[in-house]
Amino acid sequence: MSKRLTAIIQAESPGFVALCPELDVASQGDTIEQSLTNLREAVELFYECASETEIAAREGGDIFVTQLEVSIG
Repeated sequence: MSKRLTAIIQAESPGFVALCPELDVASQGDTIEQSLTNLREAVELFYECASETEIAAREGGDIFVTQLEVSIG
């Protein structure tokens, strides 16, 4: 079985941090690809080890990723 989740990747010197907001699981890597691979592994381990109760609590709802514009100064 597979599941489609969100991955947000952000540059953080000296590498990248990847976050799955639906589960609040994060990982990191030296490259975008490595951070995504490490996140995939962390999420798979979460599903393997977490109780059904914890999985249900973290899979709370839909995630919407967008950008916003703000005025500064």
